[in-house]
Amino acid sequence: MSGEKPAGRFVSAADVARRAGVSRSAVSRAFTPGAQVSETARSRILEAADELGYRVNRLARTLHQARSDLVGIVGGNLGNPYISAQLEALSAGLQSRGLQCLLMNSAQGSAADLARLLDYRVRTVVLLSGAAPDELIRLCTRNGARMVLINRPAPPEGSRADLILADSTAGGRLAARRLLAAGCRRVAVVISGSRTSAKLERARAFCAEIEAAGRPVTRWAEGANSYATGCEAARALLAGPGIDGIFGVTDELALGVLNTARFELGHKVPGELSVIGFDDAPVSDWASHGLTTIRQSLGALTRATLEAIERPADAAPTRVRIPVTLIERSSVA
Repeated sequence: MSGEKPAGRFVSAADVARRAGVSRSAVSRAFTPGAQVSETARSRILEAADELGYRVNRLARTLHQARSDLVGIVGGNLGNPYISAQLEALSAGLQSRGLQCLLMNSAQGSAADLARLLDYRVRTVVLLSGAAPDELIRLCTRNGARMVLINRPAPPEGSRADLILADSTAGGRLAARRLLAAGCRRVAVVISGSRTSAKLERARAFCAEIEAAGRPVTRWAEGANSYATGCEAARALLAGPGIDGIFGVTDELALGVLNTARFELGHKVPGELSVIGFDDAPVSDWASHGLTTIRQSLGALTRATLEAIERPADAAPTRVRIPVTLIERSSVA
């Protein structure tokens, strides 16, 4: 074998061919399942590849395939504890299936920026957070890439997307009934100013259930969907006497309310105040929090997303409803 390992650039198939003393096409066949190459040549090629540190250029191979192994994931507010857990579970599931994750942060990206995912011939685009730009959905449809929308509205007419939705209406009702059962008489809901469809639906169902019981509801709909917004909401809502139950439509909001009420404002939770969230992010179960919450099963959501990704590109779009359950901890009496 001859040839030196090149420096300052990726090792190419041509480099391997020179080291192994074979043709470039032989190297390609050696790394293509089912392709014909003699065992002697394969052994020399694999030995040369190992010595040089060669890796197959899968992006180049994508150009010759009907579907790539790349999955685009679009998310904003990536520091949100539930979204972080969602990313971890989904990326692990993709990896176990031989698929690769290409992540784009939608917090600062325009529709044109997000559409760059299609430049990489992704097989599917999964939207974890934020309102999906209609043009991105249309582009995915025109290019034959599946799109999976999680807790987002239906796509525009003429476009295709799989929908995976937690039962936000049932969750809002569960939260309301739990605070009513705790004896709360004046409650509030913290929505934030992001106003995505899932958050609004949770809040609507919660308010309808509370009002049907003849109780007033105070709405806080300002700021980003963040822990800091929950802190601000607690300071405002608890500035005077009266509020004895608060529903944060995400755990991140509810945790901001909970910790500010306990450690800054000196409220007993539970006792003087009950707090409930929505999501069941892993952090909510920490002993220092003990947040009662409405769980949208991360496992069920991840399985439904992976199933949508693995369907044929031309398969009919699906709509999956993820059930929710009340998880009792120590923040509600």
